[in-house]
Amino acid sequence: MGEFVRLEVDAGIGTIRLDRPPMNALNIQMQEEIRAVATEASVRADIRAVVIYGGPKVFAAGADIKEMADLTYAQMADRAPQLSSAFRAVAEIPKPVVAAVTGYALGGGLELALCADRRIAGDNVKVGQPEVLLGVLPGAGGTQRLARLVGPAKAKDIIFTGRFVEAAEALTLGVVDEVVAPDDVYATALSWADRFTHGAAQALSAAKTAIDTGLQTDLASGLALESRLFAAMFATEDQKTGMRSFVENGPGKAKFEGR
Repeated sequence: MGEFVRLEVDAGIGTIRLDRPPMNALNIQMQEEIRAVATEASVRADIRAVVIYGGPKVFAAGADIKEMADLTYAQMADRAPQLSSAFRAVAEIPKPVVAAVTGYALGGGLELALCADRRIAGDNVKVGQPEVLLGVLPGAGGTQRLARLVGPAKAKDIIFTGRFVEAAEALTLGVVDEVVAPDDVYATALSWADRFTHGAAQALSAAKTAIDTGLQTDLASGLALESRLFAAMFATEDQKTGMRSFVENGPGKAKFEGR
């Protein structure tokens, strides 16, 4: 349990809760606490899906600029890979992950949300990558994950201008996947995550690996990876449970153990 980031577990859902008021500014301590809870959520068998949540008012308004303003090139050259790898630990959680985005998700805040498999946002949110307005560029995955998500031209517009993108446009662009009333953001994210608490955990993990890894390679390599992972599912209990249930009871009635 960290000072600014904690992992709350209830009914198969792990909530990664950011709690550094007032704006959840991401400093080195939060970075490492995010890494720690992501690693824990990855290995805990009682967690079947994950929600990332910054609270009802703000997701995360970016990096702690006061902490980094006077850093030298040498210092940042050491720190930058650690920041990227901490966020990568979230992206690599082998379970469905949803970001519940309220208020602002800017800079590192948006980069953290981009590590999730789905983003649910309040209709009053503002997202963006304003780093160029500080004389730098996104350094925790923004240039890579955003471009892969919305395409290079749209990503360049958001990154080059540093502008804030409001909820309706973010939904149209695909930066977020669902927009709801601000008070409903966390409950909606929990509802989505709950769908997987009794799902086929090995198949969900393999599907996530196939999609995320396949997008980084050529089609032939991605198809080969898919084939290997598909075959591997036949070593799981869930495959036997799911197919037997289908034969005996029809689709959608299997009760999986996640093994």
